[in-house]
Amino acid sequence: MKIDDTRNDFMGGECTKQEFIQRMYEEHHSKLFDYSMYLSKTNIASIEIVDGKVIMTSRDRAVRMLCPLGDHRVAPVEALNFLDYETVDSSMIMRLVSPTDTVIDIGANMGWYSINIAKTFPSSRVHAFEPIPKTFSFLKSNIELNRLQNVIAHHFGLSSEKKDLIFYYYPEGGVNASAANLSERADAEKITCHVERLDDFVYANGLKVDFIKCDVEGAELFAFQGAVETLKRDNPIVFTEMLRKWSAKFNYHPNEIIALFDAIGYRCFTARDGALVEFLSMDEATLETNFFFLHKERHERQIGLLELTDC
Repeated sequence: MKIDDTRNDFMGGECTKQEFIQRMYEEHHSKLFDYSMYLSKTNIASIEIVDGKVIMTSRDRAVRMLCPLGDHRVAPVEALNFLDYETVDSSMIMRLVSPTDTVIDIGANMGWYSINIAKTFPSSRVHAFEPIPKTFSFLKSNIELNRLQNVIAHHFGLSSEKKDLIFYYYPEGGVNASAANLSERADAEKITCHVERLDDFVYANGLKVDFIKCDVEGAELFAFQGAVETLKRDNPIVFTEMLRKWSAKFNYHPNEIIALFDAIGYRCFTARDGALVEFLSMDEATLETNFFFLHKERHERQIGLLELTDC
């Protein structure tokens, strides 16, 4: 029962004042104390409840994030559920990003990675791309909430060509917004969004790219196809999601991404126990979903320091 329902029972005379006080505490207010004890186990240091908003603050970097009502999968909520959010991969990212890097966040969602990188490296420059209007508004709000000047939000996606695409999403899973209906739900909402090529954006803005994070729910191959010239010229480190079930919706296999990078001098790795483990090919037994691509020559030092060679 919601708080308003309990109060309406009292106002309608369905319970006494004493019963109302007891119900409000037992059914609602006591949960505040449950959270206060639970938080100490997680990377969420605090939860602020203000007019119409819930703001969660991370323990490690004091990143503040607005949480949309009804979305089950945003990073702070995931950190509550699983005590932290993608810790192995996040730790490796922070080891691979350098203090003055130019970072591209493709599929920034509400900004978890962009903001963590920007706060950790104040002299870095992060370009965050998010095409879904509602999600983009949260991205901008979270950047402002953390008072960051080194994150620039861009209201379009990145793909293999400049065009408009139909994206699908559902309110309780905003992080799964995609140009394919991944959930196959009949009630998935549709919206037309604009996408461009990273190569065109980089050229127009005179950028040299050092690090790319890409999570676009199955359309990763197309984002990289639109970034081939940047990859060849700048050899940025790349962190990306690759899932067979999502890429299948776009009629390709993740091994095509591995082949694209291999052709321009990259090696593929997963992160394990603070080390990089070489990954050659994905098959039906593959459990990993997040991968790092490092250029054989440009990142020889990082590979030498981090690669696990006795596995």
